[in-house]
Amino acid sequence: MNKAQKIGISFGLTSATITTLGLIIGLGVSTGSKMAVIAGILTIAIADAFSDAFGVHLAKESEDNFNNKELFQVTVSTFLYKFLFALTFLVPILTLSMPWDIYVAIIWAGIVLIILNYYIARSNNKKPWPIILEHGLIAVFVILLSWGAGLMIARLFS
Repeated sequence: MNKAQKIGISFGLTSATITTLGLIIGLGVSTGSKMAVIAGILTIAIADAFSDAFGVHLAKESEDNFNNKELFQVTVSTFLYKFLFALTFLVPILTLSMPWDIYVAIIWAGIVLIILNYYIARSNNKKPWPIILEHGLIAVFVILLSWGAGLMIARLFS
């Protein structure tokens, strides 16, 4: 895997995991509506995947150390990994009842983040567990913020 693909998969999977999980928790807690959560996941899979891919493309283009082929690879791989992985969160939402769908989404996100961070650490010859712990704490922070925001939104609008 070349550096452009590594960036695309790392950014795409991480962004899909954190963004989609935050949305599932926030919308799930605030609305209790599966339709709202499904619509949110589909919006992230399409609009946010394009937005992230374009943002990564511009960021890497501004560094001026990527050729056109690498820019294309980082853009496409970011989009594809974000798009496809965000869609995987539809499985628990469509097949389980609330709140179990949210719990399974959290577990799924944790598994993916652990595997991704383990791979990244090993490929950079670093110890995986400090990196997994650091990024895991960030994910827990997002979960707590999304849950709190969802509760506040529910209270404000009910």
